[in-house]
Amino acid sequence: NGTSVEEFILLGFPGTWQSRVSLVVVFALMYTLTVVGNVSIIALVWRSSNLHTPMYFFLCNLSFLEICYTMGIVPKAIGVMLGTSQTISFRVCILQLFFLLSLGSTECFLLAVMAYDRYLAICYPLRYSSLMSSVLSVRLALSSWLGGFLSISLLAFLTSRLTFCGPDVINHFLCDIDSCLALSCSDTWPVELATFLVSIIVVVASCVVTLVSYMYIISSILRMQSVHGRKKAFSTCSAHLSVVTIWYGSTMFLYVKPSAQNSLDLHKIVNTFNTVVTPLLNPFIYTLRNKEVKLALVRAFQK
Repeated sequence: NGTSVEEFILLGFPGTWQSRVSLVVVFALMYTLTVVGNVSIIALVWRSSNLHTPMYFFLCNLSFLEICYTMGIVPKAIGVMLGTSQTISFRVCILQLFFLLSLGSTECFLLAVMAYDRYLAICYPLRYSSLMSSVLSVRLALSSWLGGFLSISLLAFLTSRLTFCGPDVINHFLCDIDSCLALSCSDTWPVELATFLVSIIVVVASCVVTLVSYMYIISSILRMQSVHGRKKAFSTCSAHLSVVTIWYGSTMFLYVKPSAQNSLDLHKIVNTFNTVVTPLLNPFIYTLRNKEVKLALVRAFQK
């Protein structure tokens, strides 16, 4: 691979042993809740026939993605903070970078698809079942996964061709694009340009689709005569809108920029929120603000 550095050392979070152990406990608790919460959503949708709709099919895809996302980050981060697994080989570093960025891109596409699904459900309620068929929903979900992984392939390849002469210390608990660029001793301009272009295509394009969909949704809701109809339409979109706001806010800060920023400590904080906190919040947002899911949950407990 043309590198003299064969492995990197992840610093994780600075601080005393007691503070790092406290962080490990928090990360482990959030990891457990994330996996249990998202697995519960998938199981609930699988068992409840009234939830076998495109909306909850996309939600299951999102829950599965969040499980994969946290499994690729938290176990290694805990090992880094405990000091038992601070080293990571160059190949595994590139693989983690590719895996995490691909899943992040897939989430952008999935959120855009979910916004389009809500647009059809609210703006064309009588034609919704014919417009959003099961075949189309499967194709949209599959396209989101393929698009997410294919869009990052070139970026991961360019990063793997960078030369690393030392130092070999990454000021992070995971391998991200900015950390690799900061350590490279070769010209990083092509990778920075590719990162910016991919970010524009993936993040901004999917965000535009989501915003346009919600512009039509809000316009349609405001034209409804029934107050009950407005509340019902808004309740079906409020959970997704909350997730979209949290996800795109942190993602745009991290990736939509013309060059790598110098504040890697700030990146660690935002990355923690983006990769650990957000996957934990999603299942609770969707269950606590969705009457159909809460009703199905009550029925499941009664059984």
